[in-house]
Amino acid sequence: MLEDRWVYRNGSFVKWADATVHMMSHSFARGSTIFEVISFYATASGPAVFRLHEHISRLEKSAAYLDMELPGDHDMLCQAVAESVRRNRLPKGVIKMVGYYPQFALDIQPPQKRLDLAIFAMDPSQDLEGLDFSFEKGTTAGIARWRKLDPQAIPIEAKAAANYLNGMIARLDVQKRGLEDAILLDSQGFIAEGATESVFLVMDGRLLTPSLGTVLDSITRRSILQVARHLGIETLEGRLRPELLFQADEIFFANTPFKVIPVRRVEEREMPGAPGPMQRRLWDVLQRIAAGTEPAFADWVYPV
Repeated sequence: MLEDRWVYRNGSFVKWADATVHMMSHSFARGSTIFEVISFYATASGPAVFRLHEHISRLEKSAAYLDMELPGDHDMLCQAVAESVRRNRLPKGVIKMVGYYPQFALDIQPPQKRLDLAIFAMDPSQDLEGLDFSFEKGTTAGIARWRKLDPQAIPIEAKAAANYLNGMIARLDVQKRGLEDAILLDSQGFIAEGATESVFLVMDGRLLTPSLGTVLDSITRRSILQVARHLGIETLEGRLRPELLFQADEIFFANTPFKVIPVRRVEEREMPGAPGPMQRRLWDVLQRIAAGTEPAFADWVYPV
């Protein structure tokens, strides 16, 4: 179905097969791409994008961190996302926004500050293979031997393509041991995050997650913390020792497409109760928010 999709590129739409850049472009050869992955859902009034303003704000911050210029203001970027969903006539799915340098540049410095922009809207269930997700099944996890990028070496809060080599090799590392997903420790040995996910632990009725500073300011992480507080769940953001992974009552990942990903095993420790009761509470509320039926969070969905 991908060949039927339309891609927004710099103010107009092209067919999927025509959304290309040269292999010697700076962003391809140097990894100088920034991006956002955003979910949209079917609601009673039509498709709605989850926390679009927050995603656009983070894209703008990524550009600022890396001294890049986006080709439009906040409202224009929101409208471009909405039009991409409309043009592809999808009730639900995933959006990927990509800011990139299409020009050839042999030097490490990009040829200019201004980026080109592409927006892809797709439905993974129709368009992509291997992205099936079962909340009930969850996943398995292991502690990777590779550490999370140090924030003194690179701006880790920039959602930049080059940063994700870190998560790729971490996941490859644990998959060699028969596990599915990676947990990275930071350079000081504390829990950081997954390859592309935030990490949460539940202990004695409290929800714990690593504090900002060494992890991405994930929109889903932020959403789960806000929902938990709304439900009266005590939350803690801090430096979490890896030993807590073997003491926690529940462990789960969180990301944009799937929101709550229960961990049923970490290293050799089985978690037979997964998904646990707190995961189910958070999952249920997030599903209602996405469907536009949770009044307290009505402003989190952007109607298309």
